Amino acid sequence: MYKAAIERKGAVNVKEIKEMINLMNENDLAELEVEKEGMRIRLKKTAAGIEGFPSPAVYQGAGAVIPESKAQAPAEPENKSSAKTVEIKSPMVGTFYRAPSPEAPPYVEVGQVIEPGQVICIIEAMKLMNEIKSEIKGKILEILVDNAEPVEFGQSLFLIDPL
Repeated sequence: MYKAAIERKGAVNVKEIKEMINLMNENDLAELEVEKEGMRIRLKKTAAGIEGFPSPAVYQGAGAVIPESKAQAPAEPENKSSAKTVEIKSPMVGTFYRAPSPEAPPYVEVGQVIEPGQVICIIEAMKLMNEIKSEIKGKILEILVDNAEPVEFGQSLFLIDPL
């Protein structure tokens, strides 16, 4: 997973960012900062499964580009999770979508049993649609984010009762 800070007026060239990520992977770099033509990009590899942050969701697509933000994450629900429940958290900053298109039915509903590898939502980041898949089998107890709402890195998306 990657964390990036981008300072630029105008659009960001995703191809350049992908090349930087490949450069980081090929040279085993943990962090890379590039400044060119009024654009500054800082990429930092983050560890999956950080202590206190289980990683029950995965995404597909290019490395996550996460703008650094001083905004606070929305308040988490109080007393919703017990020792038995698992939270599926957002692996990136973006826009949360429950369905592949506005006309399509949602990927999952409350009460539905999900399987490992099943797509449960999409997070759009920099015009890339990233499928979020479950890593566990369980029953959806609660969907914590409304459709088309922005989400922060590490924000809880679903409460799951593991089976």
